[in-house]
Amino acid sequence: MYPTPQEQAVIAAAEKIMLDTMARYDPSHDNYHVRRVRKTALAIARSLPTQPDLLVVELAALFHDVLDKKYVTPAEAEDPYSYFLPFFTSMASAHGLDLVNDGRAELVSRIVSNVSWTTEKKLREQDLWSRWHEACVELHCVQDADRLDAIGAFGVMRCAAYSTVTNRPLHTPTDDAAHPNTAIQHFYDKLLHIHDRLKTDPGRILGEKRHKVLVDFLDSVEDESNVLIP
Repeated sequence: MYPTPQEQAVIAAAEKIMLDTMARYDPSHDNYHVRRVRKTALAIARSLPTQPDLLVVELAALFHDVLDKKYVTPAEAEDPYSYFLPFFTSMASAHGLDLVNDGRAELVSRIVSNVSWTTEKKLREQDLWSRWHEACVELHCVQDADRLDAIGAFGVMRCAAYSTVTNRPLHTPTDDAAHPNTAIQHFYDKLLHIHDRLKTDPGRILGEKRHKVLVDFLDSVEDESNVLIP
């Protein structure tokens, strides 16, 4: 039954790395975001007809934003396997799980490299989206969980939080060419498209509900931006 005591020890060690790292990031990408992604990814994984490797799903979820390109150097973001290799190697001697030789270290690292929406978009544009991307259920669980946290109520708050950190306007008049990049524009450029591109059936079910939160929120923004006194 998952997790075994050895697996739990590995998870606790991974969580410590995540907590130490995410403490340096802003509230849109903090440890609470990662915890939600982990919880959702595992819930999706457990509800699938054929259960994927839960340890891979959980470790990939815990590590998925540690090397986020918005917060680390390009060199660090480029090679998660080398970055996490000391962790994976130490797990064999400390807890008896040889994640390097059993291939799971490489799989977790590959998932971390491919979770992001931007990465998927670039790979598809360059015709580099592969059979592995289409078939890896562990990747799909973490991707869907991460993207689900970008929509719904938490998605709205996270968008506002990141906009504050980057000094991006929340909303401007539609004819204001000086500020084409706003938080609300990000909804139309990305967030409203997420529910159509989720990869698991459980993820799609959750996505429909959260998508409606976005639509209702944008309706309220429009109403409040164009106040009419009855």
